[in-house]
Amino acid sequence: MSGCIVVPVRLFATLLILLSIALPAQAAPTPAYQARAEELLRLLTSPGDEAAYFSPLFLDVVPVDRWRAVAADLRAQHGKPLALGAVRQDSATAGQVEIRYERAMVGFTLVVAPQPPGRVVGLRIVGARTANDNMAKVMADIAALPGTTSFAVAALGDGPPQLREAHRADAAMAIGSSFKLTILAELARAVAAGERRWSDVIPLEAKSFSGRLLHWPDRAPMTLHSLATAMIAESDNSATDTLLLALGRDKVDAMLATTGHANPDLALPLLTTAEAFALKMPANADLRGRFTTASVDTRRALLREAAPRLTADKVDVGSVAEAPTAIEEVEWFASATDMIAQLDWLRIHGGDALPIMAIEPGIAPADAKRWAYLGYKGGSEPGVMAMNFLARRKDGQWRAISASWNNPAARLDEARLVALMTRALNLLSE
Repeated sequence: MSGCIVVPVRLFATLLILLSIALPAQAAPTPAYQARAEELLRLLTSPGDEAAYFSPLFLDVVPVDRWRAVAADLRAQHGKPLALGAVRQDSATAGQVEIRYERAMVGFTLVVAPQPPGRVVGLRIVGARTANDNMAKVMADIAALPGTTSFAVAALGDGPPQLREAHRADAAMAIGSSFKLTILAELARAVAAGERRWSDVIPLEAKSFSGRLLHWPDRAPMTLHSLATAMIAESDNSATDTLLLALGRDKVDAMLATTGHANPDLALPLLTTAEAFALKMPANADLRGRFTTASVDTRRALLREAAPRLTADKVDVGSVAEAPTAIEEVEWFASATDMIAQLDWLRIHGGDALPIMAIEPGIAPADAKRWAYLGYKGGSEPGVMAMNFLARRKDGQWRAISASWNNPAARLDEARLVALMTRALNLLSE
């Protein structure tokens, strides 16, 4: 998923520690450090001369094209860079720089080499503050996205979730890989019931068409915990399909009602990733037509009968990678309130599933750290994007946030929804 606004730099944390220990803090920047801060404003505004600004160490890890993509992403989220804000130098070579954009103030940690010409060896975005923002503005921007959107925020406590913000919260939406939370919920239930253990080992045998585990040996032994981690933190499709079939499709399907889905028949049976994308293939147009108009029981029968046509090797990834394909017919469907109910179920019953959900926060780490806990699972394919967060504020209050964006006519600018959800989460954390 695009939208990450952190520039990773090798040895960056070590450099910061060593450089900050080396010399006492000095609030006023030196002329050389101030000059690098001013040049950062220029580079964020338009590309050019990166090799003269960044050290080879930096560019080895973040090539020029990657840097320019990050700078463009910041402009897409926050508007044009307008001016240099505060510059604070914390040591001889490290400090903090603020850049004022049209819609936000963005903070950076900037580290320069001590040797002339003092090129930049470390740069990291540490947060963004959107000017004069509020939830009404965020919701209006979500509603204005092309296509259809759904968004909801709920306070979680002893009773049912209490909606605080809602835009088409009950509308059924395609949610992509967000359905993997249902598999995680069934695994958590089975562990709590003593039917499974996180340390149980099963073979990796339901290979799908993408993901890291696709390239692992067939039937490689995997713990349920390792598969769940790959499924949630990496959205690995092979891990997903292996878990879905190993836990039992009927049991996973039953978790939709257990976790509060208002209309399970709309989403059942839950497809493996291989089945879903095989059904989207042109060669399976006839099967897809029968599947989408059938009852749940007939759909189950069709999956059994057509199993040889619905394997990962039947998926031509290129045919579904560029444009939305049957996203209103073959997908995983839920509303924002359905997703919030599922997140609340996991909050209460998830146990060791909660740390798995927190591995990949879905937004920039600096923004994620505003929360005491932030669990996340999203999903995306051309025309579909969803983001779901289970969050605990530092005052102990829990929130669930869910957004979906569908457009069967065009690809989505995923960075826009990441930026909107980052704004929402920053406001809700306060």
